[in-house]
Amino acid sequence: MATVPIPARRVVTTFDAASKHEQIDVKPLPVRIFRRLVTGIFSLWAKISTAIVTNLHWRQQVEPYVGYGTSDFSRLICRTVYEPLRRKPGALMRGWRGMLAVPAPKVKVKLSIDGVPVETVQVGTSEVYDRVDRIRERSIDYAVSDSAGYLDLVADRALEPGIHHVSYQVEGRHAVDSNLFTIAPGTRVGVISDVDDTVMITQAPTLWKAAYNLLLLNPQKRASVPGMAVLFNRIADIFPDAPFFYLSTSPWNVESSIRHFIENYGFPAGPLLLRDLDPRPKTFIPSGVQHKLEYAEQLMGDFPDMKFILIGDDGQKDPTTYATIAKRYPGRVLAIGIRQLSPRESSPFGPVSGMTQSQPSPVTDVPVFTGTTGANLMKTMLPYLRQFA
Repeated sequence: MATVPIPARRVVTTFDAASKHEQIDVKPLPVRIFRRLVTGIFSLWAKISTAIVTNLHWRQQVEPYVGYGTSDFSRLICRTVYEPLRRKPGALMRGWRGMLAVPAPKVKVKLSIDGVPVETVQVGTSEVYDRVDRIRERSIDYAVSDSAGYLDLVADRALEPGIHHVSYQVEGRHAVDSNLFTIAPGTRVGVISDVDDTVMITQAPTLWKAAYNLLLLNPQKRASVPGMAVLFNRIADIFPDAPFFYLSTSPWNVESSIRHFIENYGFPAGPLLLRDLDPRPKTFIPSGVQHKLEYAEQLMGDFPDMKFILIGDDGQKDPTTYATIAKRYPGRVLAIGIRQLSPRESSPFGPVSGMTQSQPSPVTDVPVFTGTTGANLMKTMLPYLRQFA
């Protein structure tokens, strides 16, 4: 008996329909020149690196990322890159090696969910942000990654709540798998958490320290923020069906190291939503605030009946970002938790300088809980959340 394929379509994200303010063609001339320089350097690096790895007999492969969805749809994300034949996709590596990943653009990828193939609609040879040629629209049994190797699809398929398995395969390679978290209909509460200095100590406000921790430090030696894993698991105990979304301004290149960190330190499993550092088609490299706002809005739209607990830190822009989310979506944010960085973490000059880069608590009607560790946050945050269980 033939299996009915799962229909899928490309995700249209915020930057595909950039606002007039965000579009690069309205930016000042120096910004446009700088973007052209950056894109030119990136294109040159991609050509040279592709030639090198091809001579080394590296082949196209899929780096799978954890997906999420509801009983009606599933969001599948992956990237096609060039890799040695013996390397296992998703393996733990130092950040600098991940940053040197060579993208494999326009690669055909076959997908399946729990063994059922995914069938996509390909519209001509155009990118999603180009003019669509409806005459050439047709259904095919594969999807094609974009110019940076990324593939972001929404598959329309009714699935039971729980963890499902997605398989990705390119020609000449074995299939690789990733998890797909399907969230039960009627789930009332979800958690959106920052990663850097919220669950994992990276000292992001200090650029050179953050670069060392991200690129050079052995991933197995990264330190967790004290008590945060306990806090997250206590929240999971209060809301047993709550999904956890980990939102970071780190690039997809280091997805494997962050994912292994979350697993090793016992945080609740969940999808990672990271950032693409390649210049965007209509805007530019997204800022951290823009990136977090876009994904938060995406999740608000994906789960319109769900209220969210937002957890971050005061070392970057999380307080104002979360206040903006609460203002844009009244009644959708249940609580905000802000981890307060120490002076040593928040200032590049250390605690003796009297300087800090941390932000004050967000100004919002939503309850805000602060603390330097997970244990501090638990004292005030958990009693408040229990009344919603």
